[in-house]
Parts: sequence; C-alpha cells; structure tokens
Amino acid sequence: MGKGGALSEGVLKKIILSYTYVAVWIFLSFTVIVYNKYILDRKMYDWPYPISLTMIHMGFCSSLAYVLVSVLKVVEPVQMTRDVYLKSVVPIGLLYSLSLWLSNSAYIYLSVSFIQMLKALMPVAVYSIGVLLKKDGFKGDTMTNMLSISFGVAIAAYGEAKFNSWGVMLQLGAVCFEATRLVLIQILLTSKGITFNPITSLYYVAPCCFAFLSIPWIIVEFPKLRDTSSFHFDYFIFGTNSLCAFALNLAVFLLVGKTSALTMNVAGVVKDWLLIAFSWSVIKDTVTPINLLGYGIAFLGVAYYNHAKLQALKAKEAEKKATQVDDESGKLLEEKNAEKSARKSESDN
Repeated sequence: MGKGGALSEGVLKKIILSYTYVAVWIFLSFTVIVYNKYILDRKMYDWPYPISLTMIHMGFCSSLAYVLVSVLKVVEPVQMTRDVYLKSVVPIGLLYSLSLWLSNSAYIYLSVSFIQMLKALMPVAVYSIGVLLKKDGFKGDTMTNMLSISFGVAIAAYGEAKFNSWGVMLQLGAVCFEATRLVLIQILLTSKGITFNPITSLYYVAPCCFAFLSIPWIIVEFPKLRDTSSFHFDYFIFGTNSLCAFALNLAVFLLVGKTSALTMNVAGVVKDWLLIAFSWSVIKDTVTPINLLGYGIAFLGVAYYNHAKLQALKAKEAEKKATQVDDESGKLLEEKNAEKSARKSESDN
C-alpha cells in the first residue's frame, strides 16, 4: 500500500477512535443520569436522599483517587501551595458540591427529559457569568444567541405536562453553580498554570465536596435516615452507581483529551435527544409537542453557539500559524542579512 493508502488508514483509525470515545462518554453519561433517576425517584427505587447519594459518590471517588495517586502512583499529584489550594480548589469544590446536590435533587421532582431541556441553558449561564466576572467580553450577537436559547427553554417549560416549580428552581440553581465553577476553573486554575486530569481532579476536589456536603447532610438527611429502620445499605446498587460516576470522569478526560471540549458539547446534544427519547419510550414520561418545539428552538441556538465557537477556534488557529510563519520568515531574513554583512566585512578586509 502506498503513502496515500497509509495516510487514509491512519485517518480512518483516528476517526474510529474519536467516535469510540464519543460513544463511551454518551453511554456512561446516559447510564449515570438514568441510574441516579432510578435511585432517587419515589416511583422506582424510592431512596430520595440526594445529599447522601452525592456523598457516596464523592467518598467512593476520593478513596479510589487516593489509591491511584498516593498508593499505586498511577499519576503524579499536582504541585500546589496551601494558599492556592484554599483560594482556588476549595471554592471550586464548594460550587461543585452545590451543583451536584441540586441537580440530583431535581430528579425527585422532574422528568429526565425536562431536566435535559433545562440543561440547554448551560451556555447562557457560562457566558453571562463570564461577562459578569470579566472573563468574556459582551457581544450583541452572542447575547442574541443566548436569548434565543432561553426563549426555547421557556417554551419547553410552558409545555411541560408535570411542571414542578421547586424542581425547576433546583435545576436552574445547579446550572448556575456549575457554570460559575467552570468559569472559576479558567480564572483561578488556568491563570496559575494548574491543570487537572480526572484522577487528580477527584483527588483534590472530591474530599472538599464530601466535607461541604456533610454539613447539610447532618441537618437535613441524617435524622431521617437514622429514623428509617427499614433502610439497609445496598452495596451492589450504590457500588455500581458510584463506579459509573467515577468511570464518567475518566471518559470526560479521554473525550476532551483525545478530541476537544467542543466535541463533547456536540456529543452532549446527541445524548440529550437520546435521553429525551428514552424518557418518553421507556420511563413513560410525558413529552408534549410544545416541549419538543421549545427544545428544538433551544437546540438550534446551542448548535449555532457551538458552530460560532468552532469558527472562532479555527480563526485563532489560523492567526497563530500565520504569526509563526511571519516569525520564521523574519528570522530567515535576519540570518540572510547577517550573512551578507559578514561577507561584506570579509571582502572589505
């Protein structure tokens, strides 16, 4: 096979691997969402304790990450000072714990399909908080795009057959906390040159989450669990659920590391449609035509947002390459001028 054939084979292999990473991430994300819904929903497993479930996840992930980092030394810990940890990692851990707590709580009150529709507001929240914290600049066309997404989600909410205002507030709160966390990661960690992979991220952040969650857990859920004599910890259910949550973190690292964060955003849209279809066909949640119309509008807004980000990334990459070419040309010109000067001085002597 010639060089062209070898190149085609390499490109084909890369495409297959990319789709594999996407498929694994969609499967695990799908599994964690449906599994959490199954555990928390009163009509299914009937264990409506979202703080406890989140703490189980964080305790499991903390323990496994500790073993992988400190015992087996699979990855090296990140070098950071106590000051950086307290001022950067701890606030991110607090926001992450609040985001997980509220998002898991929403499964008690809302359908899987409607929660996915509300999650379409994530780009709106990230952009708005980025502007407020002066991470992003205000742009009229981007804000128009954000308003179109919000309009679509509002229509979907209007058409929701089993609308629950408390559940909506919980999910919107989760979106806001998660968006703030994502912006702070860029501001607090990236500015200091600190990068986490999923294992080191859980190694540092998960214990913070566990500690923060323990405060509301002692006040809200511990008394109820203490008085529920019929409860017996199901190691299989909670063990496999926590393992899926840990595997999802690794899948995110693989997907973003081997492709891009933009690929994950696009794959997330596909996952949302699959979850809506699953929620309607298997769980038998009611999905109305107005739901679909509203989410369709929001979906188009998110798709345009991802397209605009892709174009911006391409333009930035092209500008970077052009700058490199200009720098190389400048260096070559300087070298040629230096050679001419050297030859001229030799001939004068």
